[in-house]
Amino acid sequence: MNIVMLEPEIAPNVGNIARLCAATRTVLHLIEPFGFKLDDRQLKRAGMDYWRNVEWRQWTDWVSFRSSVPPGRNIWLVESGGGRTHADVSFGPEDYIVFGRESAGIPSVITSADPEHWIRIPMFHREARSLNVSNCAAIVLYEAKRQQGFAGEESFSAPFPS
Repeated sequence: MNIVMLEPEIAPNVGNIARLCAATRTVLHLIEPFGFKLDDRQLKRAGMDYWRNVEWRQWTDWVSFRSSVPPGRNIWLVESGGGRTHADVSFGPEDYIVFGRESAGIPSVITSADPEHWIRIPMFHREARSLNVSNCAAIVLYEAKRQQGFAGEESFSAPFPS
């Protein structure tokens, strides 16, 4: 799987998503411009020591990222107003799940290009405009992993205190 952050603005969100990607063996794609520097202390703090386990790529813009995606791969755009929910689509193991800027989401020029791949997370209160992007990434990615039978999960036994 692939998580794509389009022009992320908040370092701790990217750090949290990096931890998510490390835990799920998901490739993280970061598309410039960023609202922070990659050496930001908050980015490192939120990602903790997981950064060494994250496979990630940096892209200068949407066009360069988009041209790198192999033919036949789905690019899912997660944004309010999507025609279907994240649970209504079938995710493939090499799909890309795109999240936009925290303040503005995914630009309409991108969402209008492929409305069939524009999905949303259900919201249950009219005045709750959005969820935190790192929460959204976890919700959608774990649904995609569930659909794939949690393939690649590594079981481990953690001792519990007696």
